[in-house]
Amino acid sequence: MSIRPIGVQHIGIPVSDLERSLEFYQEILGLEFVFVAEGDGPEVSETVGVPDAHLKFAFLKAGNTIVELLQYLRPEGKPYDRMNCDVGAAHLAFEVEDIEEAYQSLQAQGIKFNAAPLHVEEGPLAGCAFAYFPDPDGFQLEIMETAD
Repeated sequence: MSIRPIGVQHIGIPVSDLERSLEFYQEILGLEFVFVAEGDGPEVSETVGVPDAHLKFAFLKAGNTIVELLQYLRPEGKPYDRMNCDVGAAHLAFEVEDIEEAYQSLQAQGIKFNAAPLHVEEGPLAGCAFAYFPDPDGFQLEIMETAD
C-alpha cells in the first residue's frame, strides 16, 4: 500500500554558510524568501538523525515548491564532494521559460556552467533543453526549458 503523496512540499539542501547561500538563491536565482529559523535539542537530533544537531534553516519559494537551506552549526558537515553519478547525489532543476536567456543572465552574474545548454532533439524529452551548474557549495543545480 502506497502513501499517495499529493505533491512535493520542499527540497532540503545542506549548506556551509546560510547567509551566503541565501544571497545566492535570492539574488542570483530569484527565489522568494519565506523565513529563517533555528533548531536544536534531543527531539531535533533524533528526527534528523544527527547526534547533537543544532541548525539554522531557511525556506525560499520557487513557484509552488519550497527550497529549504540548512546550515548545521553543530556538528559541522563535510564539504560536498559528490559527482552526479554517485549514489545519493541529487540535483535540483528549475524550470525556465527561455533557457538561452536564463543561461546568458546567469553567466553574466558569474555562474560557471558545466556546459552550454543541451537541446534534446529526440526521445521523451524532445524539445527540452537543460544546463547544469553548481551552487556556492558545489551542489548541482539545473535550469530546464520544457517542450511546448
